[in-house]
Amino acid sequence: MRDVSIIGIGITKFGELWDKSLRELGLETGLSAINDAGITSKDIDALYIGNMAAGSTLQQEHVSALMADYCGLTNNHVPATRVEAASASGGLALRQAYMAIAGGFIDIAVVGGAEKMTDVSDSESSYTVSMGSDEQWESKAGATFASLHAMIAQSHISEYGTTREEMSAVSSKNHYHASMNPMAQFPFKISSEAVSNSGIVSSPLRMLDCAPNSDGAAAVVLCASEKSSKYTKKAIKIIGSGQASDTLSLHHRKYLNRMPAIGIAAKRAFESCGKKPKDLDLIEIHDNFTISEIIALEEIGIFKRGEAGAKILDGETKLGGKIPVNTSGGLKARGHAPGATGIAQVVEIVQQLRGEAGDRQVKNAKIGMVENHGGTAATAVVHILEGE
Repeated sequence: MRDVSIIGIGITKFGELWDKSLRELGLETGLSAINDAGITSKDIDALYIGNMAAGSTLQQEHVSALMADYCGLTNNHVPATRVEAASASGGLALRQAYMAIAGGFIDIAVVGGAEKMTDVSDSESSYTVSMGSDEQWESKAGATFASLHAMIAQSHISEYGTTREEMSAVSSKNHYHASMNPMAQFPFKISSEAVSNSGIVSSPLRMLDCAPNSDGAAAVVLCASEKSSKYTKKAIKIIGSGQASDTLSLHHRKYLNRMPAIGIAAKRAFESCGKKPKDLDLIEIHDNFTISEIIALEEIGIFKRGEAGAKILDGETKLGGKIPVNTSGGLKARGHAPGATGIAQVVEIVQQLRGEAGDRQVKNAKIGMVENHGGTAATAVVHILEGE
């Protein structure tokens, strides 16, 4: 199996991008990543697109062909594949490209994620997001995505004593990081008190516990490591990759307050590269809700069960702390465009490992992790990156 490196990155600002279409966002980030990599369209062997919602929000299926066409890759008949795994679509698209290159089938792939979530009403976009849960036993019965995570939070509070202040600290910390990220949807600080006093969405989750539904796109170029020096001196190696699944519906799980697929995916990623949690310098976590970040850090093994909230409150995951988490601002503050989220997370880690993250730069960052999951972590994808 061959080593695989990331040789180019591109990202749009996340937010309510009413002046740009899905295809324009994809083209913008794709060209940016290609230019950053120093390649041309003739070098591209395959295109992978992470997208969850285009069929629902835009009535546009067959997104892979659309992107290949609009990006000018059809003259060479470059094979294009759409990957869907709810909010893990981007991370899974990356893994598919990684495996194709590692297996020797191709040498270079462009992996993009794009989503338009604000061209429809809030209720329509929320309904689309709920499609990542079990339609028959959850969403059709009236369970919203927020209420499912509220049940997860309530269970975690009941078993481990997680506090309102600990969940608020997640949101406040991520907004602090986003205040230094020009691509963030909400690039401003908020206090923990503001989070705790924001409106109730589904108890105990409040408005500022929840990531927004955003527009945005991101792209990376993957290359067989043995060939990367031909194009760039800034390659970042993917040294670990893992994926796992769980039951789609919460009621089929043994514990409401755990997301075991995240832990299994992380374990597989660590085993594939011989690393351990203590080797990580920073992490991008899928914080679609504040409770998700707390549980994910426990599943990965950064903190013991029931202790992540207190560690976050103590500042251990803040820039300058023991293990910075979500220096991009995370889904909560950078924004959450489901198909693009997993790729945007990777872009942040690459910038950090290159030393190009500006004011939010983690000192001496060498190894970073990306944790991206779909639904209530029914699909989990983890990648570990290392600077070369």
